[in-house]
Amino acid sequence: MKSGQRRVVIENVSPEINCGQHAAKRVVDQVFEVSADILADGHDVLNAHIKYKHEKAKTWKYSPMQHRDNDRWVGEFQVEKQGLYLYTVEAWVDYPLTWQHNIERKIADNQHVDVELLDGIQYLKEAKKKDKKNATYLEGLIEIFQKPEAYQQAIEEARSETLHSIFLHNPVKTFATTYEKNLPLYVDRKKALFSTWYEFFPRSTAKEPGKHGTFQDCLDVIPYVAKLGFDVIYFPPIHPIGSNHRKGKNNSTTAQPDDVGVPWAIGNTTGGHKDILPELGSFDDFKKVIETAAQHGIEIAMDFALQCSPDHPYVKQHPSWFKWRPDGTVQYAENPPKKYQDIYPIYFESEDWENMWDEFVSIVLHWNALGIKIFRVDNPHTKPFGFWEYLIAEVKKKDPDVLFLSEAFTKPKTMQRLAKIGFTQGYTYYTWRNNKQELIEYMTELTRGHMKDYFRPNFWPNTPDINPWILQGGNENLYIIRHMLAATLSSNFGMYGPVYEQIVHQAVIGKEEYLHSEKYEVKHWDWSKTNKLTRLIARINQIRKDHKAFHYTNNIDFCTIDNGQLLAYFKQSEDKKDHILCVVNLDPYNRQSGWVQVPRHKMGIGGTHPMRVTDLVTGNSYIWNQEWNYVELDPYQLPYHIFTINY
Repeated sequence: MKSGQRRVVIENVSPEINCGQHAAKRVVDQVFEVSADILADGHDVLNAHIKYKHEKAKTWKYSPMQHRDNDRWVGEFQVEKQGLYLYTVEAWVDYPLTWQHNIERKIADNQHVDVELLDGIQYLKEAKKKDKKNATYLEGLIEIFQKPEAYQQAIEEARSETLHSIFLHNPVKTFATTYEKNLPLYVDRKKALFSTWYEFFPRSTAKEPGKHGTFQDCLDVIPYVAKLGFDVIYFPPIHPIGSNHRKGKNNSTTAQPDDVGVPWAIGNTTGGHKDILPELGSFDDFKKVIETAAQHGIEIAMDFALQCSPDHPYVKQHPSWFKWRPDGTVQYAENPPKKYQDIYPIYFESEDWENMWDEFVSIVLHWNALGIKIFRVDNPHTKPFGFWEYLIAEVKKKDPDVLFLSEAFTKPKTMQRLAKIGFTQGYTYYTWRNNKQELIEYMTELTRGHMKDYFRPNFWPNTPDINPWILQGGNENLYIIRHMLAATLSSNFGMYGPVYEQIVHQAVIGKEEYLHSEKYEVKHWDWSKTNKLTRLIARINQIRKDHKAFHYTNNIDFCTIDNGQLLAYFKQSEDKKDHILCVVNLDPYNRQSGWVQVPRHKMGIGGTHPMRVTDLVTGNSYIWNQEWNYVELDPYQLPYHIFTINY
């Protein structure tokens, strides 16, 4: 077939990430929507479908597309297994449907269509070849269309829904146009889309003050984390810590003999990235932690920090992996004004880069072999994009279950690039989005813009590195609000505890950093301590598990509410059976009230049909039968409603 015979044009296919260079993302069993502009000359009826397959499949599958408006066509298909899918769009002038459309209009205009009926026989014959089930019916139509005495019956059949359905499901794709690219779609396991993270330092789990915690001590903390409702425990680096230029308490450059150092200054004479800090225990002890966590429905996430202390074995074994200065030293890591004198950065422009890359891949696979399938990656934005793209692809070849969280608090386009090249999830700016307008704008950017197809946000109200300004006053209501927002706006969220739930807020003056930070010293925590915040954390985490509307991030719709201190948003599960309305008082000091507009149309509720809204935290229930409804929230009682809606 000559290309000049193709009349259909396909443009603006979405999603298409960087001209098809990078994959869109979904998880198993999720629906994937594809849209495109499809047009042609003249007035013929067009038809289109999505053409897709898993990379290991031998044949393509097809899913129909429908015209929405203004030449925009939309279709969807459900992904069934992990791995890479390919998809494209195929469209054509649908001659049988064009024939039927035209004859319908002529019949409606009382025109005689005997010639048109004869013309339609060619399409009946074509359909008969494909549709064996309806072959007898179609053979009968061929006869009727040729009999003048059966004219009335013929015109009824010509415009029937039965014939329309046969044509629609047995397309004649003569001169079809296929979009020029097979676009990639990567499908992860479901944990990529819905997870609840809790971070703590294993060395701070000892039962006695002044003692160094061990993996054995961690076994007693796991039930506490499970009771709070988290399904991922993230450990900062568990490797040997450097002695040379070790940091002391409060980031002091002079360490005392009993200072334990920063876990991210990895490596000493006892080992490096593939080894465990001896004070924590053995590999068998660590495997016991992984097994015990799994028994509680929790996965262990490890920190993957590609940097070395001056004592790391790599420094002697692979000196070309570091950039040496004329005086024979290596420039330590800096992020001005911050200085990391205890860390050597990797020199990724080394001539030995290929061996370096493969060694770093082997680190991930080493821990993966022990059962680790989640890695929080430290500062990935300070390493080459090409390296990460290679490492993630190589690891997923071995184990597609592995997930990577990008810890990149950096420029927006850099964060986006990391997501495009394969990072499963990414830290976000949520930590600094506080007022109503900021939250709406940021969520809209994440869920309605181009990022929605490849960037999976993970919301954290705090981290060991970040004690945000808004929390430094230690206001309990703010801690309650910030946790709830993180947990209900995003399907992935995490927190650094027990600092968060015990409302440890003391800061270095003038900085968003914790005073007496756990990064530099061993802490002793009372893991049996409970308060209002711990109870609310546990309740909300259970609500998240129970309600599928919280298993997605992009399903958010902000609701109109006539108070600048009240934020309201609606979430609905993909099957449209779970309906959630959240209303939050962002003012931690004052009672706020207002009228919220409930999106009844999203649930198909008309008129004044009553809805029962039940607060999933308090259990209080109300009957609403109007579009606008009154809410009032006292931050000293509970600063939010999480309503489930039934009707």
